[in-house]
Amino acid sequence: MGIACSGLLLGNAFAQSPTPATKEEKKPQEKKEKRMTPDGKWEVHSMTRPKPPVVEPKYDGQPVPAPAGALVLFGGKDLSKWSSSPRKDSPDQSAEPKWKLQDGYMEIVGRSGSLKSKDTIKGDVHLHIEWATPAEVVGNGQGRGNSGVYLGGYPEVQVLDSYQNETYADGQAASLYGHYPPTVNASRKPGEWQSYDIIAERAKVENGKVVRKARITVKHNGVVVHDKVELDTRTMEGQISLQDHLNPVRYRNIWVLPLRNEEPKS
Repeated sequence: MGIACSGLLLGNAFAQSPTPATKEEKKPQEKKEKRMTPDGKWEVHSMTRPKPPVVEPKYDGQPVPAPAGALVLFGGKDLSKWSSSPRKDSPDQSAEPKWKLQDGYMEIVGRSGSLKSKDTIKGDVHLHIEWATPAEVVGNGQGRGNSGVYLGGYPEVQVLDSYQNETYADGQAASLYGHYPPTVNASRKPGEWQSYDIIAERAKVENGKVVRKARITVKHNGVVVHDKVELDTRTMEGQISLQDHLNPVRYRNIWVLPLRNEEPKS
């Protein structure tokens, strides 16, 4: 009798004991792979990457006339050669450009969308473009006069107020964004007109093989900051895009000159 009772009590004790909670196994967090620059030497946007030395710009801020044979994409009068690529948060999703047009320049209206040329740019070309960041300095780093120039499949040529403005080297003005910094910083002061001359050379292909990679040369305010930088991509034809990065950057005097197989001068 005592044994039976003891067994009953023991059984009840087990029945009433709470089941110990099992700890939920935490999955180890996957480490994000570091994005490296094309040469594999630096992490993209590394703040420890050496900054380009400051040099005196050679451009005086005056408009550079389009040479004979150039396609003028913006001469200061209208935006007829451009269409809008609205941002997802743009209130107006139409293709009509919404940037401000006045005094011979166009100015970004934040959140209205980037502009894209209606013309497709083919072959080897010389793209000239003039731009200015706001004279009143607002923000710092990437939040100061940020925009960008895209030409087909070539990397973005960064537009930024890089006059006494600390940021990562591969994101300052005239950098091939996230790829290569300019060799020098030839920036003019905020509010002053600056110039880019971009020589884009498509890859040369013979019998289905690339015999010369695509190359890009960039002059910032008359100073060569990228000299025939080779690129792996073969798809280079496309439109020119001007980025809406929410900052009121201005653009003027945009033209493209076909190079017609002659060796471009840097």
